[in-house]
Amino acid sequence: MQKFKSMNSNKNSSRGRQEGRKSTPLNRKSTKKKAPLSRMSSKKEFKKPHTTSKTDESAGIRLNKYIANSGVCSRREADTYIEHGSVEVNGKLVTEMGYKVQADDIVRFDGTSITPEQKKYILLNKPKNYITTMDDERGRKTVMELVANASKERIYPVGRLDRNTTGLLLFTNDGEMAKKLTHPKHNVRKLYHATLDNKLALKDLEKLRGEVIIEGRKVFIDAVSYVDGQPKNEVGIEIHSGRNRIVRKIFEHVGYKVTKLDRVIFAELTKKNLPRGRWRALTALEVSKLQMLQ
Repeated sequence: MQKFKSMNSNKNSSRGRQEGRKSTPLNRKSTKKKAPLSRMSSKKEFKKPHTTSKTDESAGIRLNKYIANSGVCSRREADTYIEHGSVEVNGKLVTEMGYKVQADDIVRFDGTSITPEQKKYILLNKPKNYITTMDDERGRKTVMELVANASKERIYPVGRLDRNTTGLLLFTNDGEMAKKLTHPKHNVRKLYHATLDNKLALKDLEKLRGEVIIEGRKVFIDAVSYVDGQPKNEVGIEIHSGRNRIVRKIFEHVGYKVTKLDRVIFAELTKKNLPRGRWRALTALEVSKLQMLQ
């Protein structure tokens, strides 16, 4: 992987900062008098330890979690589908929030039976000329062909890469995780290596520090620099935005065309030991780190 020169991150931005709320401590002292020691009972109170009872185990799993665990969508999205009448349990329409599914229940989503699956996380180093979609009506090659043997469970791409963009693409059946990694508020890190049609002038590089306006909307560029030891048309750019073709549009904004684009980091995952066109399963540690993203 190419090394980028010290990428000047734009740390003066107010993005992501939150002002802490002041809390007012309760200074009132309790007026309740303590009982004299002589009057206090000498009997010891024994609290019954909490144990998981059969009733706890048979309480079931919340319907929205059941749907999310089936790889359909996130819990929040599942709530919307439940509310709009897309879910049946044992042949009956369920619109109740918080409904608990039992072990022997049959759940249908839009008429299709669903069951919780083992979570799968597959990382692909995508080559050129593959479409990021489940299938293509025009018969073009899709990324699903590259991960066809990666999992028995049905997995989906998290976000997308353009047909001619290469690099890291994650697949999963974890709807909750996919939602987290694609939602702007989580600021998932994405680092790209862009090759331009001309050398990037220093004055244009400076224009890309901070915020730029693309199609009437602000885009924050976390860092940008020349690639160390390479011609000035080789540029590293780090963003959090997931807008369609956003990196290409950023460089078009200052008068350059991207001729090659490679995503080298996604959510701290890298291409290390992952050749182009190959995939691998994430390690337990990598999955744990993704789950801890705020």
